[in-house]
Amino acid sequence: MRPITLAARFGWPFSALIYDADRPLSSWAREILRDVDALHIAMAPELVAELGEKGEGPPELVAVIKINRTNDDLHRLTAGPSFSGVVLDRPTSPGNVGSIIRSADAFGADGVIVTGHAADVYDPRAVRASTGSLFARPVVRCPSHREVMAWVRAQPGAITVAAADEHGEVDVFDHDFTRPTLLVIGNETTGLTAAWRELADTCVRIPITGAASSLNAANAATAILYEITRQRLKTQR
Repeated sequence: MRPITLAARFGWPFSALIYDADRPLSSWAREILRDVDALHIAMAPELVAELGEKGEGPPELVAVIKINRTNDDLHRLTAGPSFSGVVLDRPTSPGNVGSIIRSADAFGADGVIVTGHAADVYDPRAVRASTGSLFARPVVRCPSHREVMAWVRAQPGAITVAAADEHGEVDVFDHDFTRPTLLVIGNETTGLTAAWRELADTCVRIPITGAASSLNAANAATAILYEITRQRLKTQR
């Protein structure tokens, strides 16, 4: 429900809405079918279930939404004095991509940038993991770090590039995240590239005291995004 609702709220173009021909529709589904301009297609339950890929039976609605190609324009991001953004460098897991987009939305980040050879941000698994936040925040895809750094240098105010690394030189709670910040999260297996290590103004680490040597990329991003929000809220009190 939430991804379809948010896609409609934020004006994404719908191509089709597919629903179970044998199932009484909820008031939410009837409202979406009434208010969203799209082709309506009634299907047999087994076909809706196959399209929905959920495993526990057919969803009430399946939406076919056109990809917003303007999302690939970095200039959609506005880097003001409170800017906070996330770069995902070559992520391989659609689930991680979606989860980080969800966390970025929850903690008020201005946008997410996905660079390099990466999982598709529009993969159904990424869309589901984002719980619709993909439609609520700018998510930009770039070929490499070069385009991102050109954008950073073109901004009127300074942006601190903080890369997350288990061997970083400063703990996250000792770094000043109240300044405009671009957080870089590396690949799940290989971590940061040499290019991002060189370009980053600082490398931050999350202190870990247990037997685990590192965190999942989505968990690490969420922890640091929380710290960014905590520091900024503290300065407002």
